Amino acid sequence: MSEAHIVVNGVNKVFQTADKEVIALKDIQLTIPRGQFVCLLGPSGCGKSTLLNAIAGFSLPTSGTITADQQIIREPGPDRGMVFQEYALFPWMTVAQNIAFGLEIKGMDKAGISERVQGLLKMLGLSDFAQRFPKDLSGGMRQRVAIARVLALDSPVMLMDEPFGALDALTRRNLQDELLDIWARTRKTIVFVTHSIEEAVYLADRIVVMTYRPGTVKRDMLIELPHPRDTSSPEFAALKRELGILVMEEQQRHHTDEIRMAAVD
Repeated sequence: MSEAHIVVNGVNKVFQTADKEVIALKDIQLTIPRGQFVCLLGPSGCGKSTLLNAIAGFSLPTSGTITADQQIIREPGPDRGMVFQEYALFPWMTVAQNIAFGLEIKGMDKAGISERVQGLLKMLGLSDFAQRFPKDLSGGMRQRVAIARVLALDSPVMLMDEPFGALDALTRRNLQDELLDIWARTRKTIVFVTHSIEEAVYLADRIVVMTYRPGTVKRDMLIELPHPRDTSSPEFAALKRELGILVMEEQQRHHTDEIRMAAVD
């Protein structure tokens, strides 16, 4: 994993409101090798999703550049698949139709679409639900469909914005394990946003801790625990403690800022 896949170079993002500027990202520098699983970790307001959306091409930086395969990102592209927390499925389409949608837009032949969709339905345990509509599925099943739709396009980069945040603990762990299995088989580059320290340590081989606004890189940490990871091991617990201290420092900064601003008002 030595070849640079995504390079974030001096990225700043400023949002202009009616009465003030909000600096969301400040001088972000990251190089993500091909095939790496990276978690962006930090409290609300640290710019995790803002950075992810910039990599996706949905909201470009105010200054600085982001490249994928040495090409500057100027818009969304098929090389970067996005999985949202809200599932973002078409409610009028069946599970199979949702998965096939991107392939139809690309102009793939019907036989090729059917083969790929059937393979993904089997991989993600959705074969019995192919003709169901999203409203008939649990949250975990909907997220499986959302992941399958991204995998159908075979994007080399998967961008995931707290995709398991709204799920119950058991479903969340099951989907985490499925995601790790997919990553082990495909070795896609994954950038995964989370505010859960345990989730980050369980999944990633690299964790980037971000500061409270303006978002900068507070710590860039390689995680060398082998998969599958034992959440009860001393090594896992030690990493959770270390990362917990870093995140709590930023949460305290956030709390202090809120008190100061309330006093000013």
